[in-house]
Amino acid sequence: MTTGCEFKPGLEGIPAAQSSISFVDGKNGILEYRGIPIQELAEKSSFLEVAYLLIWGELPTYQELEDFKNDILYHRRIKYRIRDMMKCFPETGHPMDSLQTSAAALGLFYSRRALDDPEYIRHAVVRLLAKIPTMVAAANSMRKGNDPVQPNDSLDYAANFLYMMTERRPYDLQAKIFDICLMLHAEHTINASTFSAMVTASTLTDPYAVIASAVGTLAGPLHGGANEEVLLMLEEIGSVENVRGYVETCVANKQKIMGFGHRVYKVKDPRAVILQRLAEELFELEGEDPYYKIALELEKIVEEKYGHKGIFANVDFYSGLVYRKLGIPSDLFTPLFAIARVAGWLAHWKEQLGVNRIFRPTQVYTGVHNQIYIPVEKRS
Repeated sequence: MTTGCEFKPGLEGIPAAQSSISFVDGKNGILEYRGIPIQELAEKSSFLEVAYLLIWGELPTYQELEDFKNDILYHRRIKYRIRDMMKCFPETGHPMDSLQTSAAALGLFYSRRALDDPEYIRHAVVRLLAKIPTMVAAANSMRKGNDPVQPNDSLDYAANFLYMMTERRPYDLQAKIFDICLMLHAEHTINASTFSAMVTASTLTDPYAVIASAVGTLAGPLHGGANEEVLLMLEEIGSVENVRGYVETCVANKQKIMGFGHRVYKVKDPRAVILQRLAEELFELEGEDPYYKIALELEKIVEEKYGHKGIFANVDFYSGLVYRKLGIPSDLFTPLFAIARVAGWLAHWKEQLGVNRIFRPTQVYTGVHNQIYIPVEKRS
């Protein structure tokens, strides 16, 4: 028995909200943040300016941006009790699990919920944008038995994170490329983790719980975990000569090839185009990654086999190669995605608050009716 509504697995193509935050045209490979093409932002803007744009709906003035940067710089450090909690996490735990727990713990220290107060909203935005990178870097240090590297107040947002990872100041090009990576991952309409954030936000819980729920959703290999899987796949392939055989085996077994295909894009993901260029810039500085030629051959053969179905490289395909060249461990690739996507999640949280109605979808019931209860002693 059904309710008369059309069932779409995964809610594919069903509008769940009205939003002015970002726009995707999958047929033409267009991605815009508040109407500005991603290519223009990647060339001219910075991650924190993009975060401001996404969350408050317009580009900041010079003074607004400076104030925003300074507020985030001031709040980069995390409380020692959170650090002590993180030291108790198992060394073998995945960094995304650490991040989800740590993000939720922030709500214990900033538990006031004043969702109608613009100052409360600003403070929550600043704290989450400021502290999430610090928690990711701290977890990476502590799982090795080391104390966390404290934030460096002389460095900007992207450079400071790379510094906390290595305790070395990054080259300007490294910091710039990482900043662009953050911009590219900052927002992408209502994907799985953003929808998770919106559903959680609709209950009017605190923003730290909203971000924690989104982090948990992002952790899955079908969402944020795909870039980590791409490098494992390239390692498995091993050489350019093995690529065609690998693809043909995947085709025969109807096996997904990580880093290809997208629920929206039917052409090459515009973010993948930018990431490929960034990878090549890094390779000119530090030498080519041995997996890059395998990736190029893989992209060519996948397009040959699947291009007619609209399956092309997505944002995950080249991001891992960039992060690897920046010296970031592969199991931190998805936490980096989260650092960036906090901006988009917060934008949707703020937008949800403005028009809030708790999410309560329906279902198509496929079970039976009027069953007789059988006492336990009579059950076979």
